[in-house]
Amino acid sequence: MAVITGASRGLGAGVARRFAERGVRLGLCARHEPAPPAVGGAGDAGDSGVVSAAVDVTDAAALDRFCAAVADRFGRIDLWINNAGLLAPIGALRDADPAALDTHVRTNVLGVLLGSRAFARHVHGREGGGVLVNVTSGAATNPYAGWSAYCGSKAAVDQITRVVAAEEADGGLRVHAVSPGVVDTDMQTLIRGTSLDAFPAGDRFRRLAETGDFNSPSWVADHILALAFDPADERPDTVWRIPDEPRPG
Repeated sequence: MAVITGASRGLGAGVARRFAERGVRLGLCARHEPAPPAVGGAGDAGDSGVVSAAVDVTDAAALDRFCAAVADRFGRIDLWINNAGLLAPIGALRDADPAALDTHVRTNVLGVLLGSRAFARHVHGREGGGVLVNVTSGAATNPYAGWSAYCGSKAAVDQITRVVAAEEADGGLRVHAVSPGVVDTDMQTLIRGTSLDAFPAGDRFRRLAETGDFNSPSWVADHILALAFDPADERPDTVWRIPDEPRPG
C-alpha cells in the first residue's frame, strides 16, 4: 500500500498508474484531487483500491487526516512518497518575487517535513516497518543559475532525509531521497519555455527533448517498488539516483 503526494499529474500520476498496474493499493493526494489511474485492477475509478483527496502538503492537520483516512481504509501504509514539488520561480534570485519564494519553500521543504512526520508517526503507531521516499533532484548538488530556490530546496530535502533516516534507524522505517533522473513532465515544458537569460542551462534540456533521453515514470516506479519491497534491492545509500533508462537499439 503506497501513498503518493503530488499525484494529480506529471511524475506522481505516472508512478501511480504503474503502481496500480502492479496491484498496489493507493492513497493519492495533490492540491486538486487526483483521478484514480485509468488502468485495470486496483486503479479502476471507484475501486476500493484507491483513496484520493485534495490535500495541501503544507497543512499538517490535513496531511494527518489524509494519512489516517488511508490507514483506516487499508489497515496500514507501507510506502510513502513525498513527490509534491514546484520548480518556479526561475530566474536570478535578485529578481524573484518573495511570495513565490515563500510558496516554493513551503511546498518543497515544509511539505516534505510534514509528510515525513505524518508517515513516521503512522509507522510508530503500528507493528512492522515502512519505507519513506522523498523525491529529490540532481539540482541538490549541481548549482544551476536561475534555480536558487529549486537547488536550495532539493539540497534541504537530501539533508532532511539523512536526518530522518538517522532518527528512525531503530524504528523499522527505511528512508531514502531518490532522484528520478529527467522525466518529461510539465516541469520540463516550463524549462524549455524559459528564456536563456533566466535559465542559461536551458539548451541542455531542449536537447534532451530532441533526443528523447528521458526516464519514463514506469521506469522510476519500478525502481521505487524494488527499493521498497524487494529484499534483494535494499540499498545502503540514503540518497541515490535512478539509473538512466536503456534506449531501444
